[in-house]
Amino acid sequence: MSEAAETRFMERIEAGELIEATDWMPEEYRKLLIKQIHMHGISEIMGAYPEREWVTKAPTIERKLALNAKIQDEIGHGQILMRLAEDLSRPYNRGREILMSDVIEGRVKFHNVFHMAAPTWADAGVVSFLVDGGAIVTQTSLLTSSYAPYGRMLKRIVAEESFHMQYGEAIILALASGTEEQREMLQGAIDRWWPTMMFFFGPREMGKGSQRMMYYRIRSQTNEELRQKFINRYIPRIKTLGLKVPDPAAKQDPDTGVWSYTDPDWEWYSNVVYNNVGPKSQERIALRRQAHNDLRWFREARMRAVEVDASVGA
Repeated sequence: MSEAAETRFMERIEAGELIEATDWMPEEYRKLLIKQIHMHGISEIMGAYPEREWVTKAPTIERKLALNAKIQDEIGHGQILMRLAEDLSRPYNRGREILMSDVIEGRVKFHNVFHMAAPTWADAGVVSFLVDGGAIVTQTSLLTSSYAPYGRMLKRIVAEESFHMQYGEAIILALASGTEEQREMLQGAIDRWWPTMMFFFGPREMGKGSQRMMYYRIRSQTNEELRQKFINRYIPRIKTLGLKVPDPAAKQDPDTGVWSYTDPDWEWYSNVVYNNVGPKSQERIALRRQAHNDLRWFREARMRAVEVDASVGA
């Protein structure tokens, strides 16, 4: 395409117009979208694994049913996002089978939080409370994405994530008002997950890819703006429960409203994400590989059925 086409594309972006799947787009824009949506979709699917192990161990049948429904939602989010990534990837002949196997083969990363262990029932609640809360902060900022299909899809995802966060909040409230042992278990889970959530939003200085996503208005807020919004929302909630925020540096500037915080171990977490060396990385990738391989027969049978239907219709 000509330089004039790219100029016209950016004029549309800067005017606040939305880009549809059928519109022409620069290759860089398409590749940035694929990278963002592909990782988002895979993270939704991998996000089911920390909670999966608690379905059979949840304390009541109601908790089991609610957790099972939540996991079902997360897998559904992953599937619809992968459809979007697949549609964008057609020029590169990368279909669903390849995109789904990318996480098994180490070609796509997934969120740092889903490499971590969830050793207690309190962790299962804190994942929904903090991690889904962080996801809502991030995904709400993407509702205004310049790529219209992504923004529309996120409306449904954000609405369902809000229910997930409330589910987690119900567990947190029950534990916080329970026995001393339950409160200690809850505090321990918050202590484990808080540093992870500081990394969740990415480094203060954004990389080139994130900067280009801002340029194309795929995203509209920086990593630090999102982290500050999360901290501002969750520190008061944790303190209201009579629990401690596990960071002595967490103080808010009375003039600017900006929170200070202890930097997570950026190098360690980055290594976890890029090299899959977290406490549960390999175990969860193995579970994904098993699920992918065990259900290959179903995918192949379904594709044959689609081909037969198409030939009959012709």
